[in-house]
This record gives sequence, structure tokens and C-alpha cells, in this order.
Amino acid sequence: QTGARLSACVANKLRKFNFEIVKTGEPNAFALPGGFIFVTRPLLELCEWQQDEIAFILGHEMGHVMRGHAMERLINCSAINIAGAVAPVQGIFSGWLRAAGVKFLESAYSQNQELTADQLGMRLLDAAGYNPAAAEKLLMRLAKLHPADSNSLNHYFSSHPAIEERIRNIK
Repeated sequence: QTGARLSACVANKLRKFNFEIVKTGEPNAFALPGGFIFVTRPLLELCEWQQDEIAFILGHEMGHVMRGHAMERLINCSAINIAGAVAPVQGIFSGWLRAAGVKFLESAYSQNQELTADQLGMRLLDAAGYNPAAAEKLLMRLAKLHPADSNSLNHYFSSHPAIEERIRNIK
């Protein structure tokens, strides 16, 4: 029902979405090209099945679909890997340096996509009449699952921006 309500607010009425619950151990959600959106049961349980929070999750994933992020990732990942393979880096650390460079480029690109998907998710959430404050509430719950380690570079190499950055972005 939540997915249908959000879908009704999408400008392109020809775009279709399919929503499925996946039984896995990790709280997660992801979108595939063609409008296929998957949410894991642990993520739905984390948000206590609150419709406003589920709407943000689905809206975020719908944002990825509308912007073509999954297809872009496939294309860019291939291009980055090819560039990394031909880069003139030699020596004992060449493999590590090439892999780290590829990972850095992929992460920076995907973090930008995540912020864009958050913004689109908020627009859909608002247009469908859901409470926008639910997005921040859900992000804070996610932050408790994965506390940031301010002394590491993991943030820079992760696929998602820091929760604090995502909250600033949606506000």
C-alpha cells in the first residue's frame, strides 16, 4: 500500500515499481533497474513497521530507480575497473593502490547517489502525505546500528555518506 501511494506521486505515470520483502539477516533495501525494489524484513522490523519510515525507505529506493543509479553504477564500475587496470602504477604496492583508487572513486560516486536518492525520497514522502520527520527518526536508528568511528577512514570508503550528512541533506 505504501509503495502504491508513493508511486501515484511519481511524475512519469508510465514508470512502474514492484516492491518485495526479502528474508535475510541484515537490515537493508536495494533497487534494481526496471523499478524492482527489495526491502529486508529486519529493516522493516527496525522501523517497527511504521508507514512513514517505510515510505522514506521506499521513496529513497524509488529515487535510485528514477535517476537510473543502478544502471549507472554498472557502467561506471566497469569503466573505473578498466581505467584502474591500465593505470601506470608499478611496484610492490601497485595492486593495492589501484584497488584503493578504484574503491575511492566508486565510493565517492555512490555517496553522491545516496544523497540524491534521499532528496527524492523526501519529495515523494511529502507528496504522498507522509510525515517527513520519520526520515530523520529512521536514520538515527540506523546510526545506532553502525556507530561512526571518527578515527577511521571507513566513512570515506563506504557506499553511504555519514548519517549526520544524510540528515543535514534531507533537512
